[in-house]
This record gives sequence, structure tokens and C-alpha cells, in this order.
Amino acid sequence: MPPKPPQPQPKPYFFYGHRKPSQNRPTVYGGFFSNRHSLKDPDPKSHSNQSAPFFDLQKWDPHYLPSQTRPPPSQTPSLAQSQRLSPIARFIVDSFRKQQSRWGPEVVTQLNKLRRVTPDLVAEVLKVENNPVLASKFFLWAGKQKGYRHNFASYNAFAYCLNRNNMFRAADQVPELMDSQGKSPTEKQFEILIRMHADCGRGLRVYYVYGKMKKFGLVPSIYLYNKIMDALVKTNYIDLALSVYDDFKAHELVEESITYMILIKGLCKAGRFEEMFGLLGKMRENLCKPDVFAYTAMIKVLVAEGNLDACWRVWEEMRKDLVEPDVMAYVTLITGLCKGGKVERAYELFREMKEKKILIDRAIYGVLVEGFVGEGKVGKACDLLKDLVDSGYRADLGIYNSIIGGLCSVKHVDKAYKLFAVTVQDGLQPDFATVNPMLVSYAEMGRLDYFCKLLEQMKKLKFSVVDDLEKFFDFVVWKEESIMMALEVFEELKGKGFSSVAIFNILMGALHKIGEVQKALSLYGEMKDLNLELDSSTYSIAIQCFVENEDIQEACACHNKIIEMSHVPSVAAYCSLAKGLCKIGEIDATMMLVRDCLGNVASGPMEFKYTLTILHVCRSGDAEKVIEVLNEMMQEGCPPDEVICSAIISGMCTYGTLEEARKVFTNLRERKILREASTIVYDEILIEHMKKKTADLVLSGLKFFGLESKLKAKGCTLLSS
Repeated sequence: MPPKPPQPQPKPYFFYGHRKPSQNRPTVYGGFFSNRHSLKDPDPKSHSNQSAPFFDLQKWDPHYLPSQTRPPPSQTPSLAQSQRLSPIARFIVDSFRKQQSRWGPEVVTQLNKLRRVTPDLVAEVLKVENNPVLASKFFLWAGKQKGYRHNFASYNAFAYCLNRNNMFRAADQVPELMDSQGKSPTEKQFEILIRMHADCGRGLRVYYVYGKMKKFGLVPSIYLYNKIMDALVKTNYIDLALSVYDDFKAHELVEESITYMILIKGLCKAGRFEEMFGLLGKMRENLCKPDVFAYTAMIKVLVAEGNLDACWRVWEEMRKDLVEPDVMAYVTLITGLCKGGKVERAYELFREMKEKKILIDRAIYGVLVEGFVGEGKVGKACDLLKDLVDSGYRADLGIYNSIIGGLCSVKHVDKAYKLFAVTVQDGLQPDFATVNPMLVSYAEMGRLDYFCKLLEQMKKLKFSVVDDLEKFFDFVVWKEESIMMALEVFEELKGKGFSSVAIFNILMGALHKIGEVQKALSLYGEMKDLNLELDSSTYSIAIQCFVENEDIQEACACHNKIIEMSHVPSVAAYCSLAKGLCKIGEIDATMMLVRDCLGNVASGPMEFKYTLTILHVCRSGDAEKVIEVLNEMMQEGCPPDEVICSAIISGMCTYGTLEEARKVFTNLRERKILREASTIVYDEILIEHMKKKTADLVLSGLKFFGLESKLKAKGCTLLSS
């Protein structure tokens, strides 16, 4: 058999290998016209049986993370975007990536290796580039090529890139850039800008671009006019939308149905109903009668605005046009009428639907039941429930909750309990909203045995009983007249194990609010006797109660307990304790508490903030400047209280004189901000605090000069004599 002739080797080509470089074609390494040195995707079949590599903590270096060597992800195209690019576009993107998205000589050097960059290539790069500065530099560099001119695609991609990176004002200047480079912008460029601003809800920018479009002598199409007016209406610029409509008419364009509907919905939203009905009549004359979808859209806008009279007027207009309302129109109007308190009129529409044999949605039953219960007509709500079941529907939990709440409000709690049993039989999952009206009714009627029976039923249904009881007590104590009743219920429940720290806190706070301080403190003592784990809320309420009981030592002990728990007292506890310390003359402790509060609480009380301001102003020792700060306080609605007066005493004793402090208090007394008795008390505290500060200053001087030992010896001699 003769030997086979040698096969000719393939011509060097990019598919088989690297082509020979020339002066116009540099050597490009990597994939297809790409300098990306990337790893090939591993074969999933070959690694299917291999386990994941073991992570060695000792080899992990926290100071070197791959994310630290890459540009921010928002500034670089994703891998999926880069893989969809053409080879040369990928080369350009890789050049940007290598220089960490910074324009410089290195990037220009890489770009100069390319023979030519076409406008379509520029558009392709700008579609994925997320660095607006780099995109602008590249766009400018491409325009400087010999014989190069940008096309519409590159300009549009540049505008998209700027808008995508929140530089929409710069994007609005692209038409001027096109005009300066000899490329007159068309309607498409302005349409792109208008769509960008409309999608982001920038109505004024839409009108700005429209005005610029008129300067270039371009007339928008009907579609673009509708887009402009719709954007202005959605951003509540109805007058500007009507001015655009005047231009629309001036250019002798013919309205479409959507043109009328955009303006009608805007006028509905603005409450300009006469203009709206006039435009509706013009729509009938020039085009056609609005269909059921247009009328439903108008009703929906008016329902959202809460104008039910206008809704009913639109409904009458629909009947005049002999337009048959569909289910959605009925649902929209009935829902609006029920929420607006016109349930009887909504019920008339409901009966009209039944006469026309229109399929009635369960949502209509739900809003009608809720409306009748809200008006106290529980009997009609129950009739609707029966009608719902007879129609083949299954009532949802919301309908049951509404009727149970209505039955409890008219003292038919036993019927409500039977309905609750029906919800369980139907396989529904009752929640706290279902049982809370019954719990409240049993508590108000004093039927605590039924109350506990319901709790046992809740436990069988896997309710979180203690958490729901916390919600119950929080709901009950919202009314001051129900607080004592809640306390009686809690006394009954404690013996059956239904208690928690949160419930104690709720009752303590409620009792403190109505002035029953002793009862609140008795609950606090009971919690300590039961060895419960008290939290910061408990101690914060106890601080306020002890201060009102004039037991400042116990209040300070509660504050220290909170600090030991590494928690922060409530703002009310801070204010109460600060005022209590002021009353017993502990000025320095009050100032420390004020600083502690402002350091730990994000939004401290206004008087605490002004306390630090007064301490700073007292450094000048001038009473007039302190009075100016007090005047500013009162203008802000914050009259001087005990803490502010203590700040005046502390600041003047530290930096000023007694005379200057007395000038401030005299000014407050003359303006009847302070009573004369309070002025006398503050004067005594001022003298005592000044004596204390003077003694502290003398003692500090003796310590500084080393005379403290002689003072002690002299004190011992005097005592022995």
C-alpha cells in the first residue's frame, strides 16, 4: 500500500493559533482577540466525585482578600456581561479592568494597539461600563480618532451610561453635544431621555427635556406626547401637563383614548372635577364613549383620593353612556363606599349585582361585613355571612374576625365563642385578633372562669398564650378606665401560672401613668419576692415611681442595677432621676447623669442638650449670655425646669460668681417663670453648692502643696482638746 502524502499544515489563523504580527496588527494573547488570561471552565463530569477542598485556617491571611485588589463591583462589568461582548470590546473592557477603572497613559497605550475603534464598538463598551468618568474619557478619546464620527448608537449608549450612574443632568446635555459635533439630535434621543426621567419619577426633568426639544424645532409624536403628560400627571404637575396638551392641540394632532384618560385621571387626582367632566364630554364628541375600563380607572383614582361624591357622579355618567359595569368596577366602588362609611349605598350595589346575576367575589362580602360591623349593624353582617356560605363560598379568617369582634361589641360573647369554634372546625388558624375581643369581653363582664377556659383552649390550639396575654394587657391598659380591671384579671391569672416580667412591666407603667405609685411599687416588690429576672424596663419604671415617692436612694440603686446589666435606662427614667437629684441638691450628680444620658441615648431630651449649652456659656461668667440661651430655649418651647436651674448653679459656681447666678434667677422671677418660693430655694442651694466647691478647691490646694498631713494632724489635736 503506497504511503499517504503528507498533509499540508493549516494556514496560521486565529482559530488555529496566533497570526503573525504586523505594524497594523499587534500580537494579541488569550482567547479570541482578547488579552484575558482566564482559566477554562473545568469539566463538571471529571470533578463530580471529588470532594470540596479542605479549608486550612493557618494558611488564611486576613490581610489579603481578593476583593481588596479589584475595583468596586459597581464600577466594573460583571463576568456574564463581559462574556457577551465581542472580542475587541472585551479587550477594551479588560484594559479598563487592569488599570482598576482609572483612565491614564496605560489605558491609552492599550487602546492605541487597536487599529480602529468603530462607533458600534464604542456603544458596545458603554453599554456595560459603570464608571461614568471612565466612560466619558473613552467617549472623548474615540471621538478624537482620525476620520471618526459618533453615530446615534454611541450617543444613546453614552446617555444611558450617564443616567444609569445617576448623572442624569449630564445625560440631558447629550443633545447639545451632538449638535456641537455636527450631528443633529432626532426625536429618538429626546425620547430616551424622557423615558429615563419618567421611569425615575422626575417630572420636572421631563418637562425640561421637552422644552429643550422645542428649542431644536422637533415636534413629538402622539406616543411621546402621551408619555410626557403621563409623567407630569404621575408626579402631580397637572398644570404643566395641561400646558403640554395645549401644545399638542396647537400642532393639530388628534387625541387618542389614552391621551384623554391620562388627563382625566390627573384632574381627578387634583380634585378639578368640572374640568374633568368637560374633558370627558369632549372625549365623547371627538372620539368615542369611555369604556368600562376607563370608567373603572377614574373611580379607582377618586377612591384613592377619598372623594366618594365624585365617584358616584362618575358612576352615574357611566350609566348615562349605557356602559355595563363589570365585577372590577363594582368591587372598586363598593370597597371605596365601605371605607368611606357609606355602607348602605354599597349594599345597594351588592343587591344590584345579585339581581344581574354577576359573580360576586368573596372580597365584596369581606368589605361589606367589615363596614356593617363598623357601624354596629352586626345582624346584617351575620346575614351576609349566611349568604356567603349559601353561595358556596368558604369564609376566610378576616370575615370571622370582623363578626366575632362585632358580636363582642354588642355583648353577645357566647355567640362569638360559638363562631370561634366554627373557625376551628373549618380548619382555619385563629390568631390573636380572633380571641382578643372575647378576652376583653370576659374581663369587662367579670367572667374570669370563662376567660381562663378560653386560655386553655388557646393552649390546645398551640397559641403562644403568654405572648398573647402581653398583647392583651397592652391593649387593655390603653384606656385609663380599664387599668384597674386589668389588675384584677392579672391577680386571678398569677395563681395559674399566666404571668411574665413583660406583663408586670405593662401594669407597672399603667399604674404609674394614673398616679397609683404605691400599687406600682407593690408589683415591683412582688417581682423581687418571686425572684424574677428583672429587666431594664422594670428598673426604669421603678426609678420614676421611687422619685415620685421621694425615695432617691432606691431610685439610684435601680439606676445602678441597669448599669450593671450593661443596659441603658429609658429617657423618662433619666429625666425623672435628674429632677429628683436636683430637689435634694445633688448638683454634680445631676450633671453627670445628664452627660451619661446624652452619651447613651441617640435622641436625648431638649432640656439636657441645653444643659450642656448653659454650662459652656457659664464659662464667660456673664449672666446676660445665660439669659440669651434661656430665651432661645423658651422660643423652642422648652421652659426652664429643675435641671436647667441646676445647670445655672453648677456653671456659675464653677466659672462665675454668686452675683451673676442671682441675676439670672432674679430675671426669671421678674418674668414670672420662677415663683418667689422657688427662687429662695435655689438661692439656698446655690450658697451650699458654692461652699462645697470652695471647700473642694481648698482641699485640692492643700493636696497639691503636700499640706494634707498637717491638716489631718491639726484636726486630731483639736479633737483631743
